[in-house]
Amino acid sequence: GLLVCHLRSTGVRQIPCRLVHLYHEANDRLITFQYFNFLKRMYVTRCNKDLSQRAKPKSSSIVSPFHELQQLDQEKKVVHKISQVSPVHQSWSETSSRSELREIKSAAETEDSVIPVGTESKEDRRWKEMKLQLEDLPGILARLSKIKLTALVISTTSAGFAMAPVPFELTRFLLASLGTGLASCAANSINQFFEVPFDSNMNRTKNRPLVRGQISPLLAVCFAASCGIPGIALLTLGVNPLTGALGAFNIFLYTCCYTPLKRMSIANTWVGAVVGAIPPVMGWTAATGSLDAGALLLGGILYSWQFPHFNALSWGLREDYSRGGYCMMSVTHPGLCRRVALRHCLALIGLSTVAPVLDITTWTFPIISLPINLYISYLGFRFYRDADRSSSRKLFFCSLWHLPMLLLVMFTCKKSVLEKEDKGNLPGGSHEMAMEIRLP
Repeated sequence: GLLVCHLRSTGVRQIPCRLVHLYHEANDRLITFQYFNFLKRMYVTRCNKDLSQRAKPKSSSIVSPFHELQQLDQEKKVVHKISQVSPVHQSWSETSSRSELREIKSAAETEDSVIPVGTESKEDRRWKEMKLQLEDLPGILARLSKIKLTALVISTTSAGFAMAPVPFELTRFLLASLGTGLASCAANSINQFFEVPFDSNMNRTKNRPLVRGQISPLLAVCFAASCGIPGIALLTLGVNPLTGALGAFNIFLYTCCYTPLKRMSIANTWVGAVVGAIPPVMGWTAATGSLDAGALLLGGILYSWQFPHFNALSWGLREDYSRGGYCMMSVTHPGLCRRVALRHCLALIGLSTVAPVLDITTWTFPIISLPINLYISYLGFRFYRDADRSSSRKLFFCSLWHLPMLLLVMFTCKKSVLEKEDKGNLPGGSHEMAMEIRLP
């Protein structure tokens, strides 16, 4: 009995030691999470050799950072085995024709050969001086002066000159058209000079000459001065001082007011409409030497026409204008953009009706011009209702033919000079003649 009691007491005392020993043995024999990951990686590397990682040997010696950059460039450039192509190293302009060049390119592509990129990449990365050739200069200056916009300005000036109730003088007409065109070229050139950093962000204007660096800014300023000064002098001395003052004011309004205002407020659209409304007024004043109600009516027609024209154009260019940082109605106030376009489409109907009241045209003009005015108003309503690119595009293209057709109908319905003179002999006609503002 004493032996049994002794064994029991010694067994109870050794139980903690046995448990600790058993825990250590189990911990050594059991598979842990880290050991399981190690076994999995070993299995993958043995069964699938493509997944094994290959360590790059370290460089034996310490080299300069410039040498390391050269080594990295060489590792990037060596992609395929380079096969030599003998005609490539020769001067192409002297020894090969266009057909031979095409054969060389096709042969290089079929053989999967890579042209050495060491010399070509270095030449492409270098700053190259863009040389201006004389045969390219007229086209560059035409794009700098926005020749299409200048042609539109000259045509509206000619319409104002033709609508004036005076006999037609060819010499004055040519001088007024030339002076107005030169003033427009100067204003457009200065506008592009100021907007170079913003035009580079827009897809519509990123290929302009100053943005691409085809001409220097100094040459652009000199071209603007060589157009603006003779243009204003020609209008002032060759036509009359009133027309020259309007031309100088229009250049100032376009370059110093409209251009910086494009990045500040949506009021730039109204200021730009005033700029576009002045050329027909200049044509009227060039013919008559006075600022009459007819000149203001022509300016009002051009003023209202520009809102459906430009608002429809800017609607499709909202991404470009927002990227360039311009404050346009189509970007910041899209609802107002559509309402203003529709409002001025309807205003064209009212302005056409006022023309015979002011004794500028006959009463057939508002009747004949009513269908085209109703059509552009309908497209303006579609643009206001749908507010999509399709409706804006239709309104824009309609405005391109609407203005010349409206001015042509207005010219055909113009009252003759004899009717004006006969009406001037009447008492009412003498009162109207007294209302005119004549220059000495």
